Amino acid sequence: MIHFPAQRRGPLSALSLRLAAAVGLVFATVAVVYLDRDGYRDVEEDGLTLLDCFYYAVVTLSTTGYGDITPISQTARLINVVYITPARVLFLIILVGTTLEVLTEQYRTGRRLSRWRRAVKDHVIICGYGTKGRSAVSALLENGLDKSRIVVVERSGPALRQATSAGLVAIEGSATRSSVLNEAHVRNAKAVIIATDSDDASVLVALTVRQLTAGQVRIIAAAREAENAPLLKQSGAHHVIVSSATAGRLLGLSTSAPPLIDVVEDLLTPGQGMALAMRSAERSEVGRSPRELESLVIALVRRGKVVTLADRAGAVIETGDMLVHVRDDRPKATSTP
Repeated sequence: MIHFPAQRRGPLSALSLRLAAAVGLVFATVAVVYLDRDGYRDVEEDGLTLLDCFYYAVVTLSTTGYGDITPISQTARLINVVYITPARVLFLIILVGTTLEVLTEQYRTGRRLSRWRRAVKDHVIICGYGTKGRSAVSALLENGLDKSRIVVVERSGPALRQATSAGLVAIEGSATRSSVLNEAHVRNAKAVIIATDSDDASVLVALTVRQLTAGQVRIIAAAREAENAPLLKQSGAHHVIVSSATAGRLLGLSTSAPPLIDVVEDLLTPGQGMALAMRSAERSEVGRSPRELESLVIALVRRGKVVTLADRAGAVIETGDMLVHVRDDRPKATSTP
């Protein structure tokens, strides 16, 4: 099942408001009739009880009108003309409006689904919307990827609601199933990020994605244990990030070289000061040393492989190189006139 980004008010909320309005109208009509109960006559001519007033209000507003209770005084008949009849019309509008709103919402959802299926292409699929999945989405958005090009695959209800509340399209189901990944149009995807809670599930997802895409879609997976990283790569993952090993190295650095932790946090936290970025080499930069550039270049990406500046191949920028550099990510101060 595909869940689209949450809107300001869902159909259930609209139905609840209409139901509350209908119930409120019934109670208001009961109060009016009960206050003027002496002006009404039932077939037994023994006066109206509170239950009789409820009965009269319901059958009158629903246009059933059995006729066993009738207004006999001028006041009661005036109230029927001035209040009961308009209330009956309003009650019908509420009921018909509820039906129309449900049908309209179903039609609108169907249209959104058709448009999304036609337009989805070169998107990124996030398998798992836990802590790792949410962080991956944040990084993608910070690098300029539009929300419409991110699709979350998750089977947890609360995580699905979080994804749609964040403005993302979410597909309910397990990413280990081919049918679910086909719903996410995995063959047209740019990349698949596997951020599941277990390495076993990550391996199954990687195998399924590789089978469906014949290895044409880049797969990035997170592994909890370093020993499972080779298995993930054998399963089809192009890149594997070992979360436990990375966390362990950071813990070690925090003891031996505490300032390095601050630098790493600065690089990984948006808006703090520094951020890692990548751009294409400009024509005027080809043939120059990366160390001569104004921006701080720390590595080159050449034909899909990382070339460090310590390598002889990284001494000169070539055509088609991508430059990995550190950029200033501090919020720009707004000048006041």
